[in-house]
Amino acid sequence: MKKSIHSDEYGVVLKKLTQMREQAGLTQRDLAEKLDRENSFVWRIENGERRLDVVEFFWVCNALGQDAKTVYSELATAFSKCKS
Repeated sequence: MKKSIHSDEYGVVLKKLTQMREQAGLTQRDLAEKLDRENSFVWRIENGERRLDVVEFFWVCNALGQDAKTVYSELATAFSKCKS
C-alpha cells in the first residue's frame, strides 16, 4: 500500500482545497492568516508536502466558509472514481 499523500485520492483533496480557496477569493497568505498559521502552511498543503489531518481539514473548511461534512461527501464520491 502506498502512502495516502501520494495517492490519486489525495490529489483530489488537494485540487478541491485549492479550488475552494480560490473560489473564496483568498490567497494562500489570506487563508494562513485566517487559520493563524505561518504563510508556508497553506503552500505546503496545496503542493502535497504536508498532509492535513481530519481536524485541520475541518478548520480549513470552516475558514473557507464551507461545511466540512458536505465537502467530505463530495470528496468521497470523487474517490470512488479514482483508480487506486
